[in-house]
Amino acid sequence: MRKVYADNAATTALDKRVLDAMMPYLTTVYGNPSSLYKIGNEAQSAVESSRAKIAELIGAKSPNEIYFTSGGSESDNWALKGVCHALKSQGKNHIITSKFEHHAILHTCKALEKEGFEVTYLDVYENGIVHPIDVENAINDTTAIVSIMYANNEIGTIQPIKEIGEICRKHKVIFHTDAVQAMGNVPINVEEQNIDMLSLTGHKFHGPKGCGALYIRRGVRPQTLIEGGAQERSKRAGTENVAGIVGLATALELAINSMEERTQRLTKMRNRLIDGLLKIERSRLNGDRDKRLAGNLNMCFEGIEGESLLLMLDLKGISASSGSACTSGSLDPSHVLLSIGLPHEIAHGSMRLSFSDDNTEEDIDYILKTVPEIVDYLRQMSPLWEKIKKEERN
Repeated sequence: MRKVYADNAATTALDKRVLDAMMPYLTTVYGNPSSLYKIGNEAQSAVESSRAKIAELIGAKSPNEIYFTSGGSESDNWALKGVCHALKSQGKNHIITSKFEHHAILHTCKALEKEGFEVTYLDVYENGIVHPIDVENAINDTTAIVSIMYANNEIGTIQPIKEIGEICRKHKVIFHTDAVQAMGNVPINVEEQNIDMLSLTGHKFHGPKGCGALYIRRGVRPQTLIEGGAQERSKRAGTENVAGIVGLATALELAINSMEERTQRLTKMRNRLIDGLLKIERSRLNGDRDKRLAGNLNMCFEGIEGESLLLMLDLKGISASSGSACTSGSLDPSHVLLSIGLPHEIAHGSMRLSFSDDNTEEDIDYILKTVPEIVDYLRQMSPLWEKIKKEERN
């Protein structure tokens, strides 16, 4: 049976070249970067060269604007909590975000609301795009931070980040973007795009799990995340994950260097898949057709449950998801799909397919053959589908 891994938005396979770059720091160069002896100095040098590489790749002015974390969720938490707690004494108690952010942002906002902060959740409309004018209209004298994700993790829509950043800069409000899905897949330059803080993680672009970064523009001063040591310029204590940091920088460099060719190839594959699956009766594409990540496809099929579809796809060797990997255990419909106006009964029948360098045209052929067969099979057993067809006849 053919195996197709189509859940790269959840995580990607570790690139062999990345593993090779990491291996010395897992074996022979195992010293603590804070130590004075040679293998400690070698480890520290690897951390700092990786920091400089990432800064250059995202257009940061200085390597000192890059802070290593355990991943995207930690970076998101630090950005919001760190800024809000730092600015609260100045009367800044207002946060602006969107309704379809990753739960690392939404749950952090809910936690901050319990502390007395106010949060404005912006609409994203049917196409899954935040309107910059809505951001501007929401800003007031108490706004501490605006956080809008660069690309949505479920439906792949890409936001007008530069325009939102310009608005925040004009109003002297800190702008953070969760770029976990976008990094390595679209061109990002934090200076040109008016970004003050940016979250990223390695395992979304063939790097290691458990290692990410937060870009913090010089002059932005969030509260310290972890006390206890001088690491990360005394902002995040703890012995550095040297191998992970090296892997993160290596993977990001490889992803950015191959981005143009990969985008062209995946866009062609994605569009062929969209056209083929839209031939299924009562199917719909979620999110803007063009302003989306090259490797992302999210669709709904009326009359079936998404969980049943995913389980049957797995039996056929296709790994897919219904949305965020962080909420895959939930039976509730996706908050992202609800935010773009889908009713519960349609949102339940969703499927996300996400692709990487490892996917091929043959994978697309297999998906195009398999998905319609499964949808048809599930609909034959579905009381909801019978109800839909009966209403059509009447």
